[in-house]
Amino acid sequence: MTALIHVLSMNWPFMLKALVMTLAVSMGSMLLGLIVGIIVAIGRTYGGRSADIALGFYVDTMRSIPVLVILVWGYFALPLLTGRSLSPFIAAVLALGLHLAAYVAETVRAGLTSVRPGQMRAALALGMSRWQAIRQIILLQALVRMLPPLGSLLVIAVKDSAISSVIAVPALIRQTQVLVSNAYLSFQLYSFTMIVFFLICYPLARGVDRIYRRLAHLGSS
Repeated sequence: MTALIHVLSMNWPFMLKALVMTLAVSMGSMLLGLIVGIIVAIGRTYGGRSADIALGFYVDTMRSIPVLVILVWGYFALPLLTGRSLSPFIAAVLALGLHLAAYVAETVRAGLTSVRPGQMRAALALGMSRWQAIRQIILLQALVRMLPPLGSLLVIAVKDSAISSVIAVPALIRQTQVLVSNAYLSFQLYSFTMIVFFLICYPLARGVDRIYRRLAHLGSS
């Protein structure tokens, strides 16, 4: 323990930057995943058969390929097609975010279809447009119902940020590996990193659950 405290005290700026990078990758992939996932879900639910088939292919493709493969392909192979290289951070956010979006899309789609059709008919009868009905009535009810599974997906997004180490993103797990190679405290340092991830993910999971308990009644219809 004394050796661990000494190493961390000597390298705290190094590890702090790693923690910030981990949070940045996590938040970036979460934001991208939520935005793309909601758009895809709405498109599949209300965009007609053609949109459902096209967007469904995207969802099934992303769910069929391991996120690690998508990450490596996006960083090493995609530039060969586009002629432009991506920074490790951008590549990680895009790969993790687009992979997460497929799962968000299915969660949101399940929430949208769980709202009774009468809600849409009632909104249209009141003079709302189809988009207004989706945005102001259907989606709000569905989002409340989707909070528990979405909370789980957000936790997964934080944990998946650790995979970005394979493309040299200086996030927590990669920088821990650097310290281990120098200090030879593998058990202590990896245990410390595990605890840090727990301290990030556990409050996130419990926070979403608490919000859901307070708002659950708003999702009934």
